[in-house]
Order: sequence, then structure tokens, then C-alpha cells
Amino acid sequence: MDKADLEKALEEYVRNSPENYIDKTVALRPDLTGMRIFDDPIFGYASAEDSYFTEAKKPDVIGAHFMSPAEWLPGPGGAKTVIAIFLPFTEQVRLANRQNLAWPADEWLHARIEGQVFQELMCRFTEGLLKKEGFTALAPMLDSRLKMGNPAVLEKTEQAFYSSNWSERHVAYAAGLGTFGLSKGLITKKGTAGRYISIITGAFFEPDKRPYTGVYDDCSFCGVCARNCPAAAISKEDGKNHLRCSEFVNSTKVKHAPRYGCGKCQVKVPCETRAPKQ
Repeated sequence: MDKADLEKALEEYVRNSPENYIDKTVALRPDLTGMRIFDDPIFGYASAEDSYFTEAKKPDVIGAHFMSPAEWLPGPGGAKTVIAIFLPFTEQVRLANRQNLAWPADEWLHARIEGQVFQELMCRFTEGLLKKEGFTALAPMLDSRLKMGNPAVLEKTEQAFYSSNWSERHVAYAAGLGTFGLSKGLITKKGTAGRYISIITGAFFEPDKRPYTGVYDDCSFCGVCARNCPAAAISKEDGKNHLRCSEFVNSTKVKHAPRYGCGKCQVKVPCETRAPKQ
């Protein structure tokens, strides 16, 4: 299996999977039945031995709790390549969330929750494709070892708590998909409005060269995401306050449980669907 075969199979999965469309049994409004969540994906590939995975263990990046690809998939036939995939939200999802910057749109709530279900199914599908070809494959998103929060920080109220032992965004950065923005989202050639998955595999795919050198190269620091944020959790001076962001997102559960979301830093911004500095 080469990149072209893998990507074609995954593009078809995104287009044809019923789980990428809102079923009438869960639709928050009748008119949302059949809404497509994700557009066609884009792909990036990194060597499992990329030096950035060692860099990520530094306290000012993620921390020592970050697990390298080889720690997730050790042994013979273990980690050789990390595949990062960006799933952009559809125009319907994005435009709906532009309308009221104080509260998440129903379309965005579906994209966050039903979208997460689809992401996990796509991870399993990708694992299956690679295993069928005789390769090992593992999606950290699905693994029981995935832990949210920095174990060196005892209080969830502290800013440094908000990390995990695998970061889909940092992996996408390593695989050449884009660089970070002021809001800490990743800015890809298809913008920042969407979600990420990744697969560690024993299959070898030629790594993509990162077309950047700095972690913020694609961000213009225009500050629009900061102005959009209903929680005032983003500023040019201090970046993103993860605690304040988390508190606002949790507040949306009060009205919409089990759904929640926000995403205002991903819409109505210059980087919504593109990398403005490219």
C-alpha cells in the first residue's frame, strides 16, 4: 500500500460513511438530518523517529509525560511512520457557528460530538486497512493508555494541567500539516476549523518535509480569534488561557448535555479555511 492507495480509501470513507452525516434520530433540528460533518481530509506523514517527538517531551512544549511513537507501538514491526489526518468541517457547520459568537450553533455541537464518534470510527477503519496489509497500526486516540492532563500538575485549575500524553495537533505539526496560531489551533492549508486524528504504524511511508521552521509561522497574529472568544480566553500578550476556555466549554453542557462546544476561535477568522500567510 502506498500513500495514494491509502488516501483514496480514506477519502472514500469520509464521503460514504453514514456516520459522517447526521441521522434523524439524533438531529437537534429536523433540518439538520443528513448534514455532512467533515469535508475531504488532508494528510501528513512523519517518521516515528522524528526529532520533534523528543522535543515534545520538554516542559515548554508538552512535557515528559508525552509518549513517543515507539512508546505507543514498541517492538518488532513497531513504529516507523506517524500518519496525521486533518478533517475540515463543512461549510454548513462553519457558517452556522459564525452567526452567534456568544454561543455554539447546533451544527457545531453535532460536529463536536457526532464528529468525535466519526473520528474514532475512522481511526479503527485506518488501523484495519494497515493491519490487512500485514502492518502494525495503532491510534492513540483509542488506546486505554491515553491520559488527559499533566500528571506533574495536581490541580486542574492550573494552566499547565491542560495537556495529554499524545497531542493530535503537535503530531500534525510534526507531519507537516501546519503551524500553531494564537488560539493554539493548528493552521493547515485548509484552515483551522476541523479535527485531527493520527495513526502510528509499522508501515513505512516517506515522511513529508515540514514547509516551515517555527511553530507559529502560518499565524499573522491578527487577533481576530481573541476578539471572537466569548470567554476572553485568548490575548496577543498571553496567548490562550486553557482554564478559562475549558470553563466556558463546560458551561455549554448545562444547556446542551451531553453535547458541548464552542469553536468561535476557528470561525470568522482569516485562517478559517486557509493559511493566510501562505
